[in-house]
Amino acid sequence: MTKTAAPGSGARLAEEARGGSRLALSRLLTAIESRTAAAEEALRALYPSAGSAHLVGVTGPPGGGKSTLVAALTAEARAAARAVGVLAIDPSSPVTGGAILGDRIRMQQYAGDDGVFIRSMASRGHLGGLAGTTAEAAAALDACGFDIVFIETVGTGQSEVEVASIADTTVVVQAPETGDEIQALKAGLLEVADIVVVNKADRPGADRAAAQLEAMLPPLPRNGVEGAPDGRPRPKRPQVLLASGLENVGITELLAALDVQRRLRADLPHVQAARLARARAQVAGILADRTRAALWSDRRRAETDALLEAVASHILDPYAAADQLMGLARDGS
Repeated sequence: MTKTAAPGSGARLAEEARGGSRLALSRLLTAIESRTAAAEEALRALYPSAGSAHLVGVTGPPGGGKSTLVAALTAEARAAARAVGVLAIDPSSPVTGGAILGDRIRMQQYAGDDGVFIRSMASRGHLGGLAGTTAEAAAALDACGFDIVFIETVGTGQSEVEVASIADTTVVVQAPETGDEIQALKAGLLEVADIVVVNKADRPGADRAAAQLEAMLPPLPRNGVEGAPDGRPRPKRPQVLLASGLENVGITELLAALDVQRRLRADLPHVQAARLARARAQVAGILADRTRAALWSDRRRAETDALLEAVASHILDPYAAADQLMGLARDGS
């Protein structure tokens, strides 16, 4: 349920964050993660200013070096005086529910750089490698003037494809000689990739891994435009690049490839499909949250629990219960 806040506090927070206050931005993201009323008020004020940043999803199996690669890309972008935001989704602490890795590690290198803002977000049990409020947090960074926003997924599984629904460009990171390229194919990660990076290119077998990945990719269609599973058009099949975040090899080329993807997206005649898919996911998430809040409010909890008990006892089928719950949610609005 959305937590209450003083009227106008969210609008003030949004104004201060847009004005460059990193403290206000940090408080805003905390409010977004906590789903407070102030966060909703702030996002309403910020949303018209969003839409200019390049949202880059970085996903892939664990051990691929996603964090090191993002750090190297951040340094490369900062060398060109570009403002960078990073949303690093971490596993949740079973004790506090907070991000296990957290800002203490990630922020050290850029602690004094106002052109970089890095935020660790706890997944809090959300599946798909993201946190439940990642899209809202990315919109806030976008509206606050960050040129590029990296969204790094948890990295605890092989099915982290949800990031493709909120990112403009999706980068899948693989490591050589781990079998990850086969796992990527099995899990469908390559299907959402715009760029595939064989990271740790200084290791033996990197060239071979890149060649194997190239061989796995489907041929370029005759019209040069390929449809993605999430409905987003692609200018061509995913590009495979070699890089090493630790050794700073191939980072300039990778950032240039991201910029090419950004320009291609702007020129594609059907790019509206990607925007509609993102809007659909955001609105569906808000509807789900509000429906849950309405049904489990103090006003409706007894009726909701009674229906669930009827389903558990096989007195009522789940479809009929869902129909009745939808009616309760509408009455509670």
